Amino acid sequence: MFPGIDTGTFAGPPAATAVFTTVLTEGPVSRVALARRLGLSSAAVTKAARPLIDLGYLHELAATERSGPGAGRPASPLAVRAEREFFLGVKITADEVIGVVCDLRAQVHASARRPLDDPDIDAVLTEIDRLADDLLDAFPGDRTRVRRLGLALSGDIDRGIGLVRYSPFLHWRDVPLGRLASQRTGLTVTVENDVKALTAAEHWFGEGVGAESFALVTVGTGIGCGLVVNGRLVSGSYGVAGEIGHLTVDATGPDCHCGGRGCVESIAGTDAIVAQARDRTGRPDLTINEAVALARGGHEQVRGIFARAGGAIGCGIAAVANLVGPTRIVVSGEGLAAYDLFDSHIRASFERQAFGAAARCPLSIRPLPFEEWARAAAAVSIQSLVVP
Repeated sequence: MFPGIDTGTFAGPPAATAVFTTVLTEGPVSRVALARRLGLSSAAVTKAARPLIDLGYLHELAATERSGPGAGRPASPLAVRAEREFFLGVKITADEVIGVVCDLRAQVHASARRPLDDPDIDAVLTEIDRLADDLLDAFPGDRTRVRRLGLALSGDIDRGIGLVRYSPFLHWRDVPLGRLASQRTGLTVTVENDVKALTAAEHWFGEGVGAESFALVTVGTGIGCGLVVNGRLVSGSYGVAGEIGHLTVDATGPDCHCGGRGCVESIAGTDAIVAQARDRTGRPDLTINEAVALARGGHEQVRGIFARAGGAIGCGIAAVANLVGPTRIVVSGEGLAAYDLFDSHIRASFERQAFGAAARCPLSIRPLPFEEWARAAAAVSIQSLVVP
């Protein structure tokens, strides 16, 4: 789990993992509170924490609270030493790589971007390597403490072995990205689906800290969904749980790149919206920004495209609420730039399709720049340090 720890010197890896994860995501936390929270004895907490303190992952803050009624000695909360390790995180899109350097608390210390002109794997690896150099040059800290790299991209990803089974926007199939990126950069690499990475980051370092269940839906080039159920990110047996973009909402709808028909993404993804707008306007070079401008300017046919897209997204979100019953659903993604064209249609469709009390599930809108997606890739790398 943690470099240099002899598992025979503390209360077993599960106790150390539980203590560190709780302090990392909810700290500072006193030993007494940790014992209560984790169902461990105070002695077990102390034994688990000691090697982490010795190695510099945790440290004790000044005593600020008493351990209980009548207790004579204040407790010393444990906190993460954020600068103990640093992590690179990179979000890969079809035309750009965006990177950040984060500490153990997923706080960003440097960021950079590079254009991506060629989706060929060698070209992408070259840009990732150059981006890593750019980030380390901009990073003011000790670069020898940067040993891990997280990569996030859309598609069907096997995180366990770092394999990109299928990435539609890069046109990749069965690419061993983790191994190739590790060979190129010399870093330990974790690869994850971008939406699942963003969900994991929200769960550990964002609005989802402490939440037993929530869903994160992303709208943009792809339509994705990450799920947390019973306090754990759900990937499913095949790693594709939450792919609401490939729920069929119109059996007679357009073909989807996945091989299905009438998928949410085939109606509401950015490429689908652009293709429909070009067809309706007779403008083969129309861009998404131009389509948005036309819709906002009152072009009824283009407005209808966004309305249909919003309805499809709302159906997908309702399916999540009906099947999983999350406490809340957060909507994000680059498609939020046009959210005013979707909003009422998403909500109307959601309320119509959600069953019973599921319709009361709150939808919150949270715009996130791509740097946050890169931070999410770093967060997954942090998780891999803690729970390999």
